[in-house]
Amino acid sequence: MSRADSQDFTRLFLTDTPMMDTRAPLEFKKGAFPHTVSLPLMTDAERAKVGTCYKQQGQDAAIVLGHQLVGGKVKQQRLEQWLEFARQHPDGYLYCFRGGLRSQIVQQWLKEAGCDYPRITGGYKAMRRFLIDTLERIATDGQFRVLAGHTGCAKTDLLNALPHSIDLEGIAHHRGSTFGKRPAGQPSQIDFENKLAVALLRQNHAYPERSILLEDESMLIGRCAIPESLRLRMLAAPLIIVEASLEQRVEHSFRNYILHKLQEWQQAEGEEAGFSAFRDDLTKSLQKIQRRLGGVRYQQLDDLLQQALNEHEQTGDNSLHREWIRIMLSDYYDPMYEYQLTQKKGPVEFRGSAAEINDYLKNNE
Repeated sequence: MSRADSQDFTRLFLTDTPMMDTRAPLEFKKGAFPHTVSLPLMTDAERAKVGTCYKQQGQDAAIVLGHQLVGGKVKQQRLEQWLEFARQHPDGYLYCFRGGLRSQIVQQWLKEAGCDYPRITGGYKAMRRFLIDTLERIATDGQFRVLAGHTGCAKTDLLNALPHSIDLEGIAHHRGSTFGKRPAGQPSQIDFENKLAVALLRQNHAYPERSILLEDESMLIGRCAIPESLRLRMLAAPLIIVEASLEQRVEHSFRNYILHKLQEWQQAEGEEAGFSAFRDDLTKSLQKIQRRLGGVRYQQLDDLLQQALNEHEQTGDNSLHREWIRIMLSDYYDPMYEYQLTQKKGPVEFRGSAAEINDYLKNNE
């Protein structure tokens, strides 16, 4: 039984509906949606040729060229990929940029092959507009709380253990600080915004009367910018402040930025190359804040970092990293946090240890 084309974007995103993106690879790379797969009608080079033809000779000539470029074995190979996607995802959909010619052609070729597969009405452009509007609406009308605290308080761990929360750093694939880079890199800004909008939609749909808990972040998480409307709401939102001792924060930072970071690099690059990438990552991260640290303090920290890295590489003893981490927290991150806290407009609703906050939030939803 065939299914109708759809414009029910709320359902599509809430149910993680699989979608086949028939735009060119470059378009997909600039921005796509969760649970979508790039299965283009044309390659970037083919699309460029058709676009030039369209400008010079008009639509009819461009369509003819398109069929010449995507014909014979090329057409059959791509058709087999689309058919396989349809078999694996009988509940899925396909789309192009505006829901126009490209997705119509793919849909028609699938139908001719015996597969009646539905399209997204309006395509990528309509879905992107829906998510932008959703983000703005919830950022404006929704209720929020912000989880704050000194660097190393394990805010992200606490956040992910609580319902009604969204992990902005998880969506940005970055740990949030100067040292927060991860080997797999970050999503594009559009991908970040799309995933954030879907997360907001999901929370708002499941718990419409409850506030959404977000971690305190600066404007940028790595290279991903928090949309201005949400950032302004976060500045005015009630604060839940996590408190932890300096030693607890050193240990948490050590686990995150030494143990976990090295593990990620070595999984990505192999043991030897991974350690080299890990060393480069930490060294360059420290260099980024050289001016803010000042020449003397930067040199002190860099000497400690290199000593720790050398000992770590040569003997396997990673304990020296705690020394430069402790100085970074107490001399750099703590004063910065104290200043940023004075810029918040929202009231402090509660402060305490992670366990106390966990109990408080579960009893005050």
